[in-house]
Amino acid sequence: MLRKILLLAKRDYIESVRTKAFIIGLVVAPLLFGGGFLAIAILKKQPDLRDKRIAVLDRTGLVAPPLLRAVAEKNAKNAYDKVTHSQIEALYVLEAVAPSPGDAEEQRLALSNRVRSRELFAFLEIWPPALHPGQETKPAPRSVGYYTNAGGIDATRTWLREPLNRAVRSVQLAQLGVEGSHFEDLLTPVAIDPLSLLTRDAKTGTVQQAKKKDEIAEFAAPFGMIMLLTMIVMVGTAPMLSAVTEDKNQRIFEMLLGLATPMELMAARVLAALGRSLTSSAFYIFGALLVLQGMAMMGAVPLHLLPWFFVYLVAQVTMLSSFAAALGAACNSPQDAQNLGVVLVTPIMIPFFVMMPVMTAPNGAMATVMSLIPPFTPMVMLLRQSMPAGVPAWQPWVGLVGILLWTAGGTWVAARIFRVGILMQGQPPKLSEIVRWAWAK
Repeated sequence: MLRKILLLAKRDYIESVRTKAFIIGLVVAPLLFGGGFLAIAILKKQPDLRDKRIAVLDRTGLVAPPLLRAVAEKNAKNAYDKVTHSQIEALYVLEAVAPSPGDAEEQRLALSNRVRSRELFAFLEIWPPALHPGQETKPAPRSVGYYTNAGGIDATRTWLREPLNRAVRSVQLAQLGVEGSHFEDLLTPVAIDPLSLLTRDAKTGTVQQAKKKDEIAEFAAPFGMIMLLTMIVMVGTAPMLSAVTEDKNQRIFEMLLGLATPMELMAARVLAALGRSLTSSAFYIFGALLVLQGMAMMGAVPLHLLPWFFVYLVAQVTMLSSFAAALGAACNSPQDAQNLGVVLVTPIMIPFFVMMPVMTAPNGAMATVMSLIPPFTPMVMLLRQSMPAGVPAWQPWVGLVGILLWTAGGTWVAARIFRVGILMQGQPPKLSEIVRWAWAK
């Protein structure tokens, strides 16, 4: 039995890895999953350096002058490279506009038209309540308005928040009689440096000093591991659903049933998918290590989690491939298989939707419970393990037991569906019929 499974798996594996689709997929998958980060890196190297002109309609008569100074100071600080002195960000150019004695709406309309004609990027309107934000009145008065036709993600509004608040605070301090020479100390925020925890060397007994943490690297390491696991699992299991359906339509399984049982055929398919995944994992991990070595970021990678990475990879691929084979056997056309594709990606996509909450509170109740639910354990548990806080030692092992039980049970159910589905023709079966196949003798 084992010899037949290995021979069939070898045949499927060699045929699949020799195809252009598999080879191209090895290159395309990183671009699909990491293309957004590549685009961000390219855009950062080629930023839009055009000036952003913003009109300031100051109805307090006090905020505009310090605001213009604060913006000029921030431009000088952030817009130029400290070494080469070349411009790296767009300059924000503010234009003070006196309030019109006439209809205020007409003036806002005129400024809006200047924004539409791209003479202005946006305009600010500052009302007197901006100087007294602590006074609670109902309804709450409007203090500052920001008018623009930019998209939903507008970095300009975020950029303006600091100089605007600095200008308002300087006016408030001046009204309280504070000398201008004290403004810098009072208005400059205090920086909070993120530091690692202190440790004691087990051999020498000396205390290891805290180091400044690289927050970007701490985010990139767990996120990168999850992206890598997802990419490898999808490359290994995605072709299974349509491939089984095509072989069923071409009556290939009917010929192979003379040589092997349905269980052996499905086991061979799953084993071939596992081989594809391990092949692509070797390619991606080796490439990732080379990139990290070139970027001098090897220290940020939790290499001690690689054994867990491969355990989760094998379990996830085995589970999803067996389900893909079962669902593919139940389909009568590639269109039916495509409609069921969303079922396979659900155990992968749901952890993606909760990734940020899990990274925010890796040992919270939601993250802990989800990491112990077998379909989501590989993704969520690996994400929690790669965070600096780690997880209690018992949780990965409990999660592993759940994965093994889920994989064994799911593969058994999938095999029973597969043995009936590969010989069924005609209308696609209903869900109730597929469930009945799983328990039929």
